[in-house]
Amino acid sequence: MATAYEGTDEESVDHVPSLEEGMIHGPRPQFTFPFSILFSTFLYCGEVASAIYMIDIYRKNNDRFWTGFTSIFCFGGSIMDQLTLIIVHKDLSKNKPLVLFMHFLLMGPIVRCLEAVVIYLQLLKKQKHEKEDTYVSTTRRKILQNGSEVTLEWEIAHSIRTLCMHYNAFKRMALIQAFLGSVPQLTYQLYVTFTARKLPLGRAVLMTFALISTTYGAILCNMLAIQIKYDDYKINLQPLEFICITIWRCLEITSRLVILVLFSASLKLRAVPFMLGVLMIPLLEPWVEFWRSGAKFPSNTEKNISWVGTLAMLMLVTILYAGINFSCWSAVKLRLADRELIDKSQNWGHMALHYSIRLTENVIMVVVFRLRGGKTIIYCCDSLIALQLIITYLLSIGFMLLFHQYLHPGWSDKALPEYAETQPEEI
Repeated sequence: MATAYEGTDEESVDHVPSLEEGMIHGPRPQFTFPFSILFSTFLYCGEVASAIYMIDIYRKNNDRFWTGFTSIFCFGGSIMDQLTLIIVHKDLSKNKPLVLFMHFLLMGPIVRCLEAVVIYLQLLKKQKHEKEDTYVSTTRRKILQNGSEVTLEWEIAHSIRTLCMHYNAFKRMALIQAFLGSVPQLTYQLYVTFTARKLPLGRAVLMTFALISTTYGAILCNMLAIQIKYDDYKINLQPLEFICITIWRCLEITSRLVILVLFSASLKLRAVPFMLGVLMIPLLEPWVEFWRSGAKFPSNTEKNISWVGTLAMLMLVTILYAGINFSCWSAVKLRLADRELIDKSQNWGHMALHYSIRLTENVIMVVVFRLRGGKTIIYCCDSLIALQLIITYLLSIGFMLLFHQYLHPGWSDKALPEYAETQPEEI
């Protein structure tokens, strides 16, 4: 890193980007230890390691189908995680062969996590150095290029911006890992468990990591919805609010996936049309609304991106949106005709419609399971288990209503005007 040289307060700051200028001239944003990045990396490593262990067990037992599908869900989700981090950090346009090689080895999240921790430690060191020096936050560094003086980014502002990029990249990775990797893996391992009527320790560990990853992704969806509603404000969830969201999402995801698995195990291949319909409705709904509105593709998604690239990006976003709604409520409504791609209004009708449809689907699937295959899949208490699954889903709806009625952050006492767009967020 270049040496920092002192400059005067009166010098021009025209070449400093507006984001960093807001950091410097406005209140200094606070940065915290990247616990969420560490947690996302821990979930990634735990799920991949446990999946590889189960792949080896299945291979030794000569279970080809179990080995194949577990491998597809494991490495497919891992590859999408690597691509997410590469695209967000724009590594293809940078000279970082070692980082790309680590992503090729599926170890990209580990390298990014270590990089984020190093940046945090450097920020602590610079902050301590500022307090000891007489020039606090008004220093700048300059170099001479071609005889002209070029103003560079301020070191602390640049480090904070890089740390923010790591936070955003890992949030996106956590969502993709949760709903395009962990949900299929958890669903399939549940199916294997009910089919084999065994739950070895390795599979239990894999299912636990997948469930935690999916729950964490659902919590991120709630945080996104809250942040969209209170734009430009920093939202801090209290422990009681976080616990309520966690219970709500865990009950919702667990009951939903168990019902889907029991229904599929009861009807075998005859359940495929129904499952495809459940998945295709949220996949096609945003495009139907987009075509009916007669709008054009959003023009502000990325600069210098082609029409084909925009279409591909919107398709990937739609697939992620459908994956989220397959297992739980997305907390936001996708609107392809909107420049922001998300409906910022509090759409209570969308939430009520989603839970009404899902509750009806769950009741139908539980009834089919009870009538067609309950006693063959579960030797006893099939009626009691069916009733418990419906009660569990109703409890998740109850915790959801409790959160929105009494614990949802309000503008007056929970939203803090702290330059939220430039401050790393922690969950």
